[in-house]
Amino acid sequence: MCGVVGFFKPKGLTDYEKSKVLSSMCNQLVHRGPDDEGKWIDAESGIALAHRRLSIVDLTYAGHQPMDSTSGRYCLIFNGELYNHLEIRRKLGEGIVWRGTSDTETLVAAIEHWGIIKTLQACVGMFAIVVWDRIERTLSLARDRMGEKPLYFGWQDDTLLFASELKALKVHPAFKKEIDRDVLSLYLRLGYIPAPWSIWRGIRKLKPGCVISFSSDSANRYPEPVVYWSFEDVVVRGSQSPFEGSYEEAIHSLESILGNAVSGQMVADVPLGAFLSGGVDSSAIVALMQERASRPIKTYSIGFHEQDYDEALHAKKVASHLGTEHTEFYITPKEAYEVVPELHTIYDEPFGDSSAIPTHLVSKLARQEVTVALSGDGGDELFGGYGRYFNKKAEHLRKVLRVTPTVAISAIKHLFEAIPVPSSKFASNIEARLQLVEDLAKCNDFQSFYQRFTSQWAPPPVSFDSKSLTYGLDSRVLKNIQDHVGKMMAMDTCVYMPDCILTKLDRAAMSTSLETRVPLLDHRVVEFAWRIPITMKVNEGKGKWIFKQLLYRHVPKELIERPKQGFGVPVGSWIKGPLREWAESLLDAQRLREQGLLDSSRIRDRWAEHASGYRNWQHPLWVILMFQAWAEAQ
Repeated sequence: MCGVVGFFKPKGLTDYEKSKVLSSMCNQLVHRGPDDEGKWIDAESGIALAHRRLSIVDLTYAGHQPMDSTSGRYCLIFNGELYNHLEIRRKLGEGIVWRGTSDTETLVAAIEHWGIIKTLQACVGMFAIVVWDRIERTLSLARDRMGEKPLYFGWQDDTLLFASELKALKVHPAFKKEIDRDVLSLYLRLGYIPAPWSIWRGIRKLKPGCVISFSSDSANRYPEPVVYWSFEDVVVRGSQSPFEGSYEEAIHSLESILGNAVSGQMVADVPLGAFLSGGVDSSAIVALMQERASRPIKTYSIGFHEQDYDEALHAKKVASHLGTEHTEFYITPKEAYEVVPELHTIYDEPFGDSSAIPTHLVSKLARQEVTVALSGDGGDELFGGYGRYFNKKAEHLRKVLRVTPTVAISAIKHLFEAIPVPSSKFASNIEARLQLVEDLAKCNDFQSFYQRFTSQWAPPPVSFDSKSLTYGLDSRVLKNIQDHVGKMMAMDTCVYMPDCILTKLDRAAMSTSLETRVPLLDHRVVEFAWRIPITMKVNEGKGKWIFKQLLYRHVPKELIERPKQGFGVPVGSWIKGPLREWAESLLDAQRLREQGLLDSSRIRDRWAEHASGYRNWQHPLWVILMFQAWAEAQ
């Protein structure tokens, strides 16, 4: 795990840009790579590359970056890991004289022999790659298939900036700090910002599975990215050619494919461990790790004294059964909410998922002993773990809305609003949900239904007109999925997974210089998961059926079978209690009006209802608070 950064200015670089700018950009990414630093500049061509290294494989200088190919044609910087790089070396043949054992050297050699597209298609791993071709004078940026590693880029005047994190771009003198208001509206809906958008106008995220190339004649233009692996194709192929074996054969195949992924991701020249919450996903990954290890795996969990948020007890029981070397740390509310002022620095963009707090804390705990940690992320999206899949709330809503006129729904909503409310719980659960039903009744296709169903604010509370930005899967792809639950899983995998879950994991872990790996997102696991019929995932009113059957081969059912808990923290009570002064300051009506971006009236109304205990608006308010804290720091 590392940090990549640089800029491309076709007209050539100034002395100041050569001597000062690249270093200041690189210094912003020390947390991503505390072990080594490297820079490479071709002033005449206008290209500057820098790298911060977290040494994982081949700890010697032979893994130093930027790295040239043997012929000198290519210069490369790389963030991530290639789990099959030794296999790639074998395929390249015996004619290559290797200088070391790093996957970076494997990658640049493969690009020289096969070209970038064929190389990426051969790679199994997570990565953000930047390659300069001296002959073609072309810069190529590439991102892994599922979006595990981040890569931002964008033209600022005549200079193309690119980096693992936005904080590195901001220190370049050409960077323009202009908030993209359309993206702000999108953030307020979702609580995160989906690719290809970023909060800054003119700066983009490269979509997963893509390569984009720039040459000297492409200044201020964005060529069409080349897709070397398509999740959309995976969805279509899986829907058209489903797995036809028995349940037992499906479980066996899944365990074999996932087991191979786990084995590949356990390779490291530094201490390695795993996050363990005691839930289905992390327990399965740890079980497969321990089965392949010669000594106890190091596992880590965070505990909360609030019972509704604590999974540490379950994790401890699973760890005891599997025989891991387990570490748990119970944190106080004070220790948890002391992380809050750090969040805007860690994430660079507004990020409204409060589970960023425990994710940062468990990463910090693990980093005390290991440099790499495996995570169980991905199981919910691939195997149907969220409640909206297996309790079919969304499906029932769609059926009701097909037969219930919008005018009737609106009348029912207004009737409930006219009834005196005896309790805040009643108000929160009835009135707000009736508003959701009324909004959903107006949706005329699945995309609009999904977007409203997953919105924190609808419409967004902004004080300006904004256009609606598109994201997610194309309607033509969704038509290949007959089941409504499958459609939701596909959209979550395409959008929510890379842009919320993986963003959270990468930034939280890398802020502590910890590399995280996600075996469930090995593309071979993803491809097989999409061939498994929905009935093997959502079965008898429960989600992740087939994945649980795999887990029960290793862990007793009674240690796992319990209601699902999210990896969250009680921010709703915090902002009414110990964080109230902080929240009130950020939500001050005059401050909001002077800022000129948000609808102060709507936000203040929700804050008043939440602060009084009349309704629980913790999630939409947290989205606002995270934007306000971020904006204040800019």
